[in-house]
Amino acid sequence: MTATDNNMTPVTEWVSVDQVVTELSNRRYVIERSLATALFLALKLGKPLLLEGEAGVGKTEVAKVLTEAMGARLIRLQCYEGLDVNSAVYEWNYSRQMLHIRMLELEADETLRKEGAKELFSEEFLIKRPLLQALDSVDGKPTVLLIDELDRADEEFEAFLLEILSDFQVTVPEIGTIKAERPPVVIITSNRTREIHDALKRRCLYHWIDYPSLEKEYRILLAKVPNAPETLAEQVVSFVQELRKIELYKLPGVAETLDWATALTALDQRDLEEKVVEETLGVILKYQEDVDKLKGEKVRALVQRAKQTRK
Repeated sequence: MTATDNNMTPVTEWVSVDQVVTELSNRRYVIERSLATALFLALKLGKPLLLEGEAGVGKTEVAKVLTEAMGARLIRLQCYEGLDVNSAVYEWNYSRQMLHIRMLELEADETLRKEGAKELFSEEFLIKRPLLQALDSVDGKPTVLLIDELDRADEEFEAFLLEILSDFQVTVPEIGTIKAERPPVVIITSNRTREIHDALKRRCLYHWIDYPSLEKEYRILLAKVPNAPETLAEQVVSFVQELRKIELYKLPGVAETLDWATALTALDQRDLEEKVVEETLGVILKYQEDVDKLKGEKVRALVQRAKQTRK
């Protein structure tokens, strides 16, 4: 893998799928051609890309690496239950409005008071949240809008997105319609804890990101944790691959693989040892029930299998 070069020239025009593969690979993102094709089409057609898959498989990282490749600014909307228009799109700066009203009360000229009152609901008092920020052009730079973990938001919130994803515009009743001069590149991620509504899916291209193969995960680990010993990297990936075959409450994602390899490297491990594995299970498993299920004989068997497996 090619190390990231901070002096790389930003991509201003995407001309092929091969270019997407090259540019993202150069920035240490191990990308399959199917995902590169979906990204290329989203960029060329100006359509949002919906990425679904288990947590920790690299969906969010796609938006981050694409932002770097484009020399763009990243606007991220982290979704959660109860997310509403005030937090995602816009709200009014009530404290400034109240201060403005008090100043108007001191104004002797009635005409100036009336004119000042009309300004209360102007852009000067508008607080732009991520979705509205993404429609703004800043110094001519492109924008990547990441709507992260949409499945965590309430279904009603998806209705707020339809106008933006269809026409890249937001309607503020007091001001009117604010339309993007340069539409952002939109990446939407979902862990599929619930189904995304068909109306929103129709506005997007779609791609599923699965857990990687052993070979791919090994390449990812070497790219992201280059100081990890090769033998340790092989064994870590083999261990995690076997771990995903066990019925657990939460299977480890690629993010946990990278965290574990980093932790073991920090502990100066050259290969897997049963004792150290048991002591560091909390890096890859986030539920005590899963940790308890693995301790003892299962860890021993997994370590032995990992040492026998070759990528």
